[in-house]
Amino acid sequence: MPTSHPQRIAIIGGGPGGLYAAALLKRLDPTRDVTVWERNAPDDTFGFGVVLSDETLGGIEHADPTVYEALQRDFVRWDDIDIVHRNTGYTSGGHGFAALGRKRLLEILHGRCHDLGVELRFRSEAPYPAWLSEAYDLVIAADGVNSTTREAYSDVFRPQVTTHRCRYIWLAADFAFDAFRFEIAETEHGVMQLHGYPFASDASTVIVEMREEVWRAAGFEELGEAESVERCAKIFADALGGRPLRSNKSAWTTFRTVVNERWSHGNVVLLGDAAHTAHFSIGSGTKLAVEDALALAACLEEQPSLQDALAAYEAERKPVVASTQRAARASLEWFENLGLYLGRPPRQFAFNLLTRSRRVTHDNLRLRDAHFTEAVEHEFGCPPGTPPMFTPFRLRGLTLRNRVVVSPMDMYSAVQGVPGDFHLVHLGARALGGAGLVMTEMVCVSEEGRITPGCTGLYTGRQAEAWRRITEFVHTQAPGTAIGVQLGHSGRKGSTKLMWEGMDEPLPDGNWPLVAASPIPYKPGSQTPRELSRAQLTDIREQFTSAAWRAARAGFDLLELHCAHGYLLSGFLSPLTNRRTDAYGGSLAKRLRFPLEVFDAVRGVWPEERPMTVRISATDWAEGGTTAEDAVEIARAFAAHGADAIDVSSGQVVDEERPEYGRSYQTPFADRIRSEVRVPVIAVGAISSWDDVNSLLLAGRTDLCALARPHLYDPHWTLHAAAEQGYDGPGVVWPDAYRAGSRPPQTGRTDAPKPRLKLEN
Repeated sequence: MPTSHPQRIAIIGGGPGGLYAAALLKRLDPTRDVTVWERNAPDDTFGFGVVLSDETLGGIEHADPTVYEALQRDFVRWDDIDIVHRNTGYTSGGHGFAALGRKRLLEILHGRCHDLGVELRFRSEAPYPAWLSEAYDLVIAADGVNSTTREAYSDVFRPQVTTHRCRYIWLAADFAFDAFRFEIAETEHGVMQLHGYPFASDASTVIVEMREEVWRAAGFEELGEAESVERCAKIFADALGGRPLRSNKSAWTTFRTVVNERWSHGNVVLLGDAAHTAHFSIGSGTKLAVEDALALAACLEEQPSLQDALAAYEAERKPVVASTQRAARASLEWFENLGLYLGRPPRQFAFNLLTRSRRVTHDNLRLRDAHFTEAVEHEFGCPPGTPPMFTPFRLRGLTLRNRVVVSPMDMYSAVQGVPGDFHLVHLGARALGGAGLVMTEMVCVSEEGRITPGCTGLYTGRQAEAWRRITEFVHTQAPGTAIGVQLGHSGRKGSTKLMWEGMDEPLPDGNWPLVAASPIPYKPGSQTPRELSRAQLTDIREQFTSAAWRAARAGFDLLELHCAHGYLLSGFLSPLTNRRTDAYGGSLAKRLRFPLEVFDAVRGVWPEERPMTVRISATDWAEGGTTAEDAVEIARAFAAHGADAIDVSSGQVVDEERPEYGRSYQTPFADRIRSEVRVPVIAVGAISSWDDVNSLLLAGRTDLCALARPHLYDPHWTLHAAAEQGYDGPGVVWPDAYRAGSRPPQTGRTDAPKPRLKLEN
């Protein structure tokens, strides 16, 4: 039964994570009985080199100096990353890597376990987990990506395993690369890539990767191990200097991301690949497994009971692993979609690759390698001393002085659709705050098209005059800042409470009838809309054109058509909300018909020199809904009709959505549309720092960045971004009345005397 300090510990799996956990737990309490079961022989190993970070090594040094010193003697260290594409190579330095052979790592851990008295049972299948959990105080399942323990308790751990699109094979070369090398091969069958790095003075790991369809077209499916190895060596002969590759029971495989809802069950706990996997392109699974072992050992020492320890271990590691998996997913998808980026300018391509996971950014890459980063900035068109975000951008007849957009944010503060003093201050403050473009909230084209009673409109002259007051303030008091209007109709998501009273909840009284593409309520308890007739479609189209005409007279510089987030036009685009059987439903082309009709009508009355953009939901985050592939075709259709840019958001179309949140999580959709459609895009969604903005722009993933919550937190976000980067130029202008505040204010003293002595307990 579980105890507060487990004495009998069974470990399933003799990989680095399991072995290191065994060594740590035995070292912390030599009286423990620790047994490791490993199905393979001691000298069997798969893969070649293992990369560990300085952070992980620091944890090892603190926990077990003996293991750390042994690792130090064998590590190969290097700083550079080489990127070779279309016979052009670029090197970026200052990154800092350490690697050693997996076989040598296992030898070190075997030796340490032996010295400490851990029982290692090689060539032995572990007993069934249920038996172990009865016989031992603690069972650690470190049995890898194909964990039988995880599957035995799948109803408790609730694993989710996602198979991805590329095939890859682990190989080795008998020479040492002098950098971490990425090489791209454009073959007649498609794009292939090599990931290579040294792990000894005379050896390197080489991973060859390509999409499944490329792998099949190239005939690898029919080749044996030796033939595959020889073929890979020929494809990447330049990178290898004509030298051969070797394998070790190497086989083509498809990467699988493993996520578990829970990591422990009773006294059984998952560790390493059994609990989680992260794509090899951002680091080693060994790194995560070793960090798991460190955390588990620490929690077992710190907590009063085994259950407390396992809960603390999971609470500590889960957020770290989730962050790593988000970065790994971004990196994995970048390589899956590598073909999109092949035509980018060479240095931008290299910068895009380096920043693919979003963990390496413009700012820290500049610290690592200022020369490389400055060359990328020059290629992008940054004047000397100008961050990418402060370069101008032109849309039709409008030139934005920088790339920052205040994203549309509903304020729910209007009376009878009329924007008042609140809107003047809200939008005026953000215009004074330095953004290149300030967008209104969704401005409704009719009274029935409001989301809530507090939404603004442009369906009366009084509303138009109130908007003119705001645009004149922006143009007069914040010259150089553009202001745009977003026009929309609520559709089935209308007649609801103000956000802070109950978002998307129906009004308790005073409701108005709703209309939509199809008579489907937004969620249980929502009002059921009427399906729009042909005559009503014509009326709504005219409401949009009337609102656009008023917007032009009110002085807006840009107009955005809201076709996202489940509102009326978005409801036509999604197959989950459009079940029509007439000319406006069915195929994507038919679902596009009414939104395109509205776009054409609005473009017809909107001044020719002023740009129009379209906001779309690039995915519904729900099965059977709009996909990323659909979003490309939707963007292509609007671009063909004259859209000057696509504002790429996602979701909020159906209540049952399951978004995959994370930093800049919607940017890949914008990136794909920009690459495939060749239309300017606006990226939005958890972009929160100026470093993110600079990184996304310089990598070519977007043309403009729209930020919402950061501008709620700080109306002068753009001015402060300039001050923090030491920029003072035409890309952002401090209002004369605010210029005295262009330097950060002094804070309290931070130079107090430090303690001179540290007393040991």
